[in-house]
Amino acid sequence: MSPKAGLLYLSLADTRRLLAWREVIACLARAYERAGDPRAAPPRVVARSDGMWLRALTAISGTGACMGAKIIAKGRPNSADHFIALWDTASGALACLLDGKYVTAMRTAGTTAVAIDRIAHAGPLRVAILGSGREAQTHVQATAAVRTIASLAVYSPTRENRERFASRFSDELSIPCRAAETARAAVDGADLIIAAARSHDETPILQGAWLRPGVLVASIGSTVPEQREVDPEVVRRAHVIVADVPEEVAHETGDMMAARAAGVDFESRMIALSDLVCGREKVSQRVDDIVLFKSVGSGLQDIAVSELCLAKAREKGIGTVLPVGD
Repeated sequence: MSPKAGLLYLSLADTRRLLAWREVIACLARAYERAGDPRAAPPRVVARSDGMWLRALTAISGTGACMGAKIIAKGRPNSADHFIALWDTASGALACLLDGKYVTAMRTAGTTAVAIDRIAHAGPLRVAILGSGREAQTHVQATAAVRTIASLAVYSPTRENRERFASRFSDELSIPCRAAETARAAVDGADLIIAAARSHDETPILQGAWLRPGVLVASIGSTVPEQREVDPEVVRRAHVIVADVPEEVAHETGDMMAARAAGVDFESRMIALSDLVCGREKVSQRVDDIVLFKSVGSGLQDIAVSELCLAKAREKGIGTVLPVGD
């Protein structure tokens, strides 16, 4: 991928114009199929101090055309910003800077969809979503790109938010959607539970005692030690745990750290998403098996989707050329 003249900047609006679900999900599946050398997507690096942190994720894309880094900055307020830089591997030149917020949302939900597509049983799914924010919204959209959703239940602590969410997706997907009064009521009868909202006080929002046999749980909201989303019983009851980054999921997420502290031995039941996608491991979810997909996000995902975004931007003439070096 030889860069054209100048450094390209892709704004949040640009990335929204360029990325579509089916392309992103296919891109991520290809990235995991090509994943081989662990040095191409090393562990994240996190700097911390007094309620703030700076996280860096780096990777060389599976195609070998780009390498890049995403930086996530969280200040003392409970919010974070994302920034991505891509370099052309042939020349070593900085090729593109991207606003990372939409890329992050798409790669997170797209990776979950890759997992769902390979784990969930065939046929329509009754889906429960815990959360009503951006990640919850994108996860419903990504799931709908790989599976037929028969019905949707949503729980969010704020009544107006969950009712607005249910109304939106009832219209968008033309399916029955209900706003549940509690998280437990939302997950009742679900085939697929997507936990996409940590509680405000970091008390787990999903309890293992609520799970019926045969359910698939996708948990994406607890990615650092301080965060909690599912309780140790969810982890204990899981027949198999599929992780996008097993080492980080096992040792750097609050949910799994709490499970270990509670005496739950889970690492023998954990497999890598890359092994599942490549066929080195198989998950045949029997009728009574509970399967947990746990995601923290990785540079592999970020750089694969950013590379796709850059290729489409060049094709369509979208973005702003920055006068670097002038």
